[in-house]
Amino acid sequence: MRLSPTFLIAVLTIGCSTSPASVESPFTGDPWPEIRAERIATLLPGAMAENNLDAWVVICRENNNDPLADHVGCENAGGTAAFMFFREDDSVTSVAISPRGEATSLAETGRMDEVITSERGASIWNTMADVFERFGPLTIGINTGRSPITDGLTHTQYTSMMDGLPSKWTSRMTSSEAMIRSWLSVKTPTEVEIMALAAEITAQWEVEAYANAVGGETTDRDIADFLEAKMEEIGVGDAWSPEQNPAVNSGKDRGHSHPTDRVIQPGDFIQTDFGIRVHDRWVTDIQRFAYVLAPGETEAPQDALDKWEAAKRGNRAAYAAMMPGATGNEVDRAQRLVLEENGSQPVMWGTGHPVGYWAHDSGPGLSGGRLGQELRVVPTQVLKAGMTFSFDGFHKWSLSDSTTKTISVEEMVVITEEGARWMTPPQEDLILIPTPSN
Repeated sequence: MRLSPTFLIAVLTIGCSTSPASVESPFTGDPWPEIRAERIATLLPGAMAENNLDAWVVICRENNNDPLADHVGCENAGGTAAFMFFREDDSVTSVAISPRGEATSLAETGRMDEVITSERGASIWNTMADVFERFGPLTIGINTGRSPITDGLTHTQYTSMMDGLPSKWTSRMTSSEAMIRSWLSVKTPTEVEIMALAAEITAQWEVEAYANAVGGETTDRDIADFLEAKMEEIGVGDAWSPEQNPAVNSGKDRGHSHPTDRVIQPGDFIQTDFGIRVHDRWVTDIQRFAYVLAPGETEAPQDALDKWEAAKRGNRAAYAAMMPGATGNEVDRAQRLVLEENGSQPVMWGTGHPVGYWAHDSGPGLSGGRLGQELRVVPTQVLKAGMTFSFDGFHKWSLSDSTTKTISVEEMVVITEEGARWMTPPQEDLILIPTPSN
């Protein structure tokens, strides 16, 4: 199907650039090593104390490394290596046990407080036991858990460690899952600044994509192509699977799915769910909605505007509820009350999720607030300053063919001591796409 001339020129201009570097990227350099050191020094002690851990151990290896390897500095492990963190009041002491070769690099970078060299191929468990004897931790966190992020130990590594260490230490080991969630969910001010800039660019590109669309001509795939060209232009990556990023849908609900060649039509709500990865580390997750006008229309009909405003009210109710000390299910409940008041059909998705290192990051889910059920509060659900979220405002209705359509106003925020703060200005009005008269 034919693209609008403006849309086609925009895409072709990007495609004809001499190289992606012809447009300067705001995401140059590698801020991660410095930020990682800050996170370990300032955030890890509190997360360990909050979850009653005296020590935390990450076992690293080559090729199939622990998901948290590059969060602690063992991303270059060759043979089996142990990165150990011992809490002492408001600080941590870090000790690495690393095979010869990698140990040299670790010592030179100064990444760890102490580096112990193990002979290549030798067991590290006796050395670990000696380190434990020095620090005497009563509780030791290891990377086992229900989420892929926290379940880093392989079965073979776990059994080898259990067999190789004295029971004096293995009996003190427990899952580090809750501690990892506490640590990862809070971002430093520098990280928030990076994410806010990325969020601003994400939203801006979505608006630009709609500005180049024409009813009856542009396809969902065309809009996705525009955004993919923008990503290539400044050299950023996908926040999730490239096949489904961006997810552009002008028809019935399709969930998380790829864009199709469907031509946008008058009366369509267009949903674009899009995220970018910057510095190969931090991601965004933002949706923008547009409405396709009929030929001659200059405003959306009142029914369409009512649906949009209903979804936006749900989003803003969730926003108001996102305070330090609130729980994820309380935020979800605030939005579901608005859903019911506005006559929306129920939605199966939670209101929101943490976002940061992954589109669905570690931290409290904004869910569990369905009407008619008790709100059960657990410590891992509590919102804290520094946490970052993507969250929706929903409104769902039936289409004439018995399928459904859902507006999901998705925005990004950081939690501050005063409450939620937008990462980038939220969408207030439906974006309107014209359809030319025949």
